[in-house]
Amino acid sequence: MSGVYARRLPRTAVLAASAALACATTLLSAPAANAAPPAPVSAAAARTYLSSLTVKAEGSSTGYSRDLFPHWITQSGACNTREVVLKRDGSNVVQDSSCAAVSGSWYSPYDGATWYAASDVDIDHIVPLAEAWRSGANSWSTSTRQSFANDLTRPQLIAVTDNVNQAKGDQDPAEWMPSRTSYHCYYARMWVHTKYYWNLSVDSAEKSALQSVLNGC
Repeated sequence: MSGVYARRLPRTAVLAASAALACATTLLSAPAANAAPPAPVSAAAARTYLSSLTVKAEGSSTGYSRDLFPHWITQSGACNTREVVLKRDGSNVVQDSSCAAVSGSWYSPYDGATWYAASDVDIDHIVPLAEAWRSGANSWSTSTRQSFANDLTRPQLIAVTDNVNQAKGDQDPAEWMPSRTSYHCYYARMWVHTKYYWNLSVDSAEKSALQSVLNGC
């Protein structure tokens, strides 16, 4: 855990400034009424971040289990992380006494679909848990992995169409990108912002794919 937090402190001011600039960037084609995850750093900052990430072959999945990344933990009252994101990313979301979303609508920026039932929506980890494991999270404490899996401060969690999230699986940007090409730049910025903050490595193909997208932003 100390290895992760040791790199965070010097970056606080940079991340805050970059995020403020990025807030001016809206999600292309998304309904204006919809909320969204915290804005990622700008494309220029993302290119700088990407150049500083450790590049190495992806590690093994040996020992990986989703249970090692405790997720959808309680955030407040009866609300867990999933319900918090559903409320944040949806429009006119109504929750019951257990914090479950019983109505509302959710626009999925990955594919441009709008859903009216929370059961049709998954909460995607931008950097998948298994990908994080292979990129350095295998050496983290369970507490740090829990913080990563429930990170509401960085652009790491987003409500999207469930089967699109399932099709993505644990693939990185060299293997999978959202079908909406207009979202590629934003997605790459989210990915790099998350990997940089959490000090995760990238493999060469992943870095190349991200560079290609970010250079076109």
